[in-house]
Amino acid sequence: MSKPDTPRGTSRRSFLKTSTLAAGATLAGGLAIQRAAHAAEDGTLKIGLVGCGGRGSGAAGNAMTADANTKLVAMADAFPDKLQTSRANLAKAFGERVAVDDDHCFAGFDAFQKVIDSDVDVVILATPPHFRPQQLKACVDAGKHVFCEKPVAVDAPGVRSVMATCEAAKEKKLSIVSGLCWRYHTAVRETMKRLLDGAIGDVVSIQETYNTGFTGRFAPRQEGWTEMEFQMRSWYFFTWLSGDHNVEQHVHSLDKASWMMGDEPPVQAWGLGGRQTEKPGNIFDHHAVVYEYGNGTRVHAYCRQQSGCWNNTADHVIGTKGVASVLPKYQINGPEEWKYRGEGCNMYVAEHEELFASIRSGNPINNGHYMSVSTMLAILGRMVNYTGKVIKWEDAINSQEALAPSSYAWDAEPPTMPGADGKYPIAVPGVTQFI
Repeated sequence: MSKPDTPRGTSRRSFLKTSTLAAGATLAGGLAIQRAAHAAEDGTLKIGLVGCGGRGSGAAGNAMTADANTKLVAMADAFPDKLQTSRANLAKAFGERVAVDDDHCFAGFDAFQKVIDSDVDVVILATPPHFRPQQLKACVDAGKHVFCEKPVAVDAPGVRSVMATCEAAKEKKLSIVSGLCWRYHTAVRETMKRLLDGAIGDVVSIQETYNTGFTGRFAPRQEGWTEMEFQMRSWYFFTWLSGDHNVEQHVHSLDKASWMMGDEPPVQAWGLGGRQTEKPGNIFDHHAVVYEYGNGTRVHAYCRQQSGCWNNTADHVIGTKGVASVLPKYQINGPEEWKYRGEGCNMYVAEHEELFASIRSGNPINNGHYMSVSTMLAILGRMVNYTGKVIKWEDAINSQEALAPSSYAWDAEPPTMPGADGKYPIAVPGVTQFI
């Protein structure tokens, strides 16, 4: 597994200029189902799943629920046991539509490429976020449509790679739909549309919270496991694999804030964070970040994963003419009072419905711009909290820090190794350096 190609430099202005696909927008194209022609004669679209954990298995089920004329035909995971469990569970739910023969079950670090090479039309990418840039590039290089789970990278070189890949997808008229699922939620869409149309005037401040209890699946170390296998099985707790929880999870909240800001990057950010509980691995358990935008607006973002504490997931927007609650109320208090009272939706299914509709119509969707901005927002938040510094967006997006091992093999050393006491080194604000 080679490291992804990463354009080495970009500015805040060029970031916007070279990645201008708006949220949910479709590309014009006279494709006449040219891409859908890869499907079987009866119109069946063949799905390949890369990453067979809980989210990947869920995404495969969502996809088959969204379009009855689809089949799952190939699967890949680093671990054979996870793959087989996922295949069995999906087969119980969807029967013969899970047409994954033994010779289309692939395990190991290179398994993703074998799925891509298996005559599939659409690939679902749901491995740990570290692997997303390389796997997305491989999909687009091979001419595949993609459902790409969030976040799309764990470091700035990865984000730059994804930006370049999404531009290539645009040229090839391939659909890339992001797992930033709130963009596909009916009530959130309607609330955001009204806010962007000026329902509370100019936005002054946004508060984002994603405070939960202990999160992530920890796999106790087993005899015979190498350090690489242990970390891969407990990937959520290692920064190089997950990006830290403000990247892996809080990106949902930051994405809504970015949406409200027109998906334009901030000028700079600062914050504070740390680790007060006995969390495995080397990630923090709380983050607080202030993002400062060129028009004076500030986004105040808070996330915490500590048991026994007050939990809250909410988006509050303050404007010059009123306030709004995106989550949990879908409500606007401004010159005109409004609350969403329409029908609900399953956003996890809706995003796949729109993906398959785009493929069948020949009008591809490309979520590349906003999924890159939102991921980089989260990475910037980690950067400022790990270092304790104010960091400008342009410096962050051009960072050369690549969170990757020297090689991808079970006997290779991960980027983070335990010390003599068996504990993993944790970032120390004021000591940890920005690269």
